[in-house]
Amino acid sequence: MVEVKELSKQFSLKAEVNYLNFYYGGKVHALKDIMMPVYDKKVTALIGPSGCGKTTLLRCFNRMHDLYPGNKYKGEITLEPDAVNLLSPKVDPIEVRMRISMVFQRPNPFPKSIYENVAYGLRVREETKKRVIDEKVETALRGAALWNEVKDRLQEPGTSLSGGQQQRLCIARALATDPEIVLFDEPTSALDPIATGSIEDLIGELKNQVTILIVTHNMQQAARVSDFTGFMYLGELVEFDYTNSIFHNPGKQQTADYIEGRFG
Repeated sequence: MVEVKELSKQFSLKAEVNYLNFYYGGKVHALKDIMMPVYDKKVTALIGPSGCGKTTLLRCFNRMHDLYPGNKYKGEITLEPDAVNLLSPKVDPIEVRMRISMVFQRPNPFPKSIYENVAYGLRVREETKKRVIDEKVETALRGAALWNEVKDRLQEPGTSLSGGQQQRLCIARALATDPEIVLFDEPTSALDPIATGSIEDLIGELKNQVTILIVTHNMQQAARVSDFTGFMYLGELVEFDYTNSIFHNPGKQQTADYIEGRFG
């Protein structure tokens, strides 16, 4: 188990992972005693080779694993400031997903209009006032830097947009419910360099209003967009520190070997 440096005196905690273990099908031990802080309105990146547990950890935050039978959590993910354990069986996973949104690896707009894609979470929350929905949709699209491109075509299908626009539409959908944390799972892996740059710039802007946790195989991307980085290997968090320290002065030889391309 990694010893995480004490940084919480300098930054406010938004969430804290405590002794988290996760089992696929109750048998495959995918995460092992993870301890990790997530700081408020900062970007935290998770890096490591394929199969190391990055996405598994990310999906624990919004209870995505609940969608498949037999999966099992042990430990806690505490969300501040109300100190609620997101993994508690007493906590409704639907409400968790409203507080913690997710943007997936490939753009996945719903087969609905641009407007209805963004309004979807609000309707799930049983919001019925058109004025409120209109305002939230516009605010979310502005937050995703998409409003000026789509404001005159809100009733067109979300799938009519380009790949980069579709991913920003998915980000707008994630923002519409005013989440406290947004999870990004390889959000630019299916995009061209120009669209990738646009999404990275957007992440830099979004951290002023929301906490971000991002999984990426692209170490240059992690170095560009994140404030903190965790390096994972074989289901364990090997090291967690400021991003600059992880990439320029790692405390673990295993971290240095990965960053220098000796494995992974």
